[in-house]
Amino acid sequence: MTFKGWSAEAVDFFEALEVDNSKTFWHAHKSIYEHEVRRPMEELLDELAKEFGEGKIFRPNRDIRFSADKSPYKTNIAGTLSKGGYVSFSADGLGVGSGMYMPMPDQLERLRKAIDDNRSGGQLERLVNAVRAKGIEVSAHEELKTAPKGYPKDHPRIELLRMKGLITWKQWPIAAWMGTAKAKGRIVDVLHAAKPINAWLDKHVGQTEMSMERR
Repeated sequence: MTFKGWSAEAVDFFEALEVDNSKTFWHAHKSIYEHEVRRPMEELLDELAKEFGEGKIFRPNRDIRFSADKSPYKTNIAGTLSKGGYVSFSADGLGVGSGMYMPMPDQLERLRKAIDDNRSGGQLERLVNAVRAKGIEVSAHEELKTAPKGYPKDHPRIELLRMKGLITWKQWPIAAWMGTAKAKGRIVDVLHAAKPINAWLDKHVGQTEMSMERR
């Protein structure tokens, strides 16, 4: 099957799920989820796999074990690509991102050292500016309010040093083009724009060296 975007029924499904997030609603509308929500994501990830790696769709069930919110289902569908990429669709719109979302302590230490270094840090700063010039956000899931320990508060790249990770992200509100194959083109544009930053992260940060026990 060819990816043709998400239908209005997919948006309606998530809007209704936000109102009635229950097992009764889910099972009554599961066929809509499977055909109008999940299948387009599967088609999209299959088409992206050759360039961006194998896709994986997250389970729709929420982990409510340690949450005060006991709503059983996520109000979005999301998938990842093994070579770097994250795609999410919901009633709020379409989002795509890439990068290092939650680095391990050893990765975060290497990231900060590379940002601090004038050569590698200056290169990253130029890459970030180039991506932002395209209207793509560069940020982190969490940022310190001040400089990390051991770094001056007036560091020339203090904004980057305060980030606990590094991600590129683009979010669009619901629009008619999301119901067409054009959605794939916009996703690919963002993933292409993120490649230089991802390459920088691969070179200067890399994979964690921590054992599973220490994680």
